[in-house]
Amino acid sequence: GAIWNGVGQRIVAVKRLDKLLAEREREFQTEMKVIGRTHHKNLVRLLGYCHDGPNRLLVYEYMSNGSLADVLFTPQKQLSWNERMEIARKIAKGILYLHEECESQIIHCDVKPQNILMDAHRCPKISDFGLAKLLKADQTKTFTDIRGTK
Repeated sequence: GAIWNGVGQRIVAVKRLDKLLAEREREFQTEMKVIGRTHHKNLVRLLGYCHDGPNRLLVYEYMSNGSLADVLFTPQKQLSWNERMEIARKIAKGILYLHEECESQIIHCDVKPQNILMDAHRCPKISDFGLAKLLKADQTKTFTDIRGTK
């Protein structure tokens, strides 16, 4: 869906899910359930949502440095190898939190540079939980179908 900047007390990112298709409704519900219950410095924070008729909006903290893809593939924003290693370490901490430290284990299923957002201090935050899977407390494995986006 489209993403806009919202302005109020602070700048936020507003994600609108296109058309109320069954898969978009599932994506909306998944993001609400998954990201709404997580609190980690390497995950994008969900601040609110709108569920009004066919409209589905998610309000997130604003990430002023765009995506990791923007940083990696823009010559003017090149990172040193030390910066790259630090970013990878922080992403791994976020994934560890999802897999091991949440009340329900969460498998993201779509980790890629476009879904890692960078805050004003270039701190990476995992975003876009629409394809995520929640594991039940007694579930130790999940199906390994190919998932994700290009």
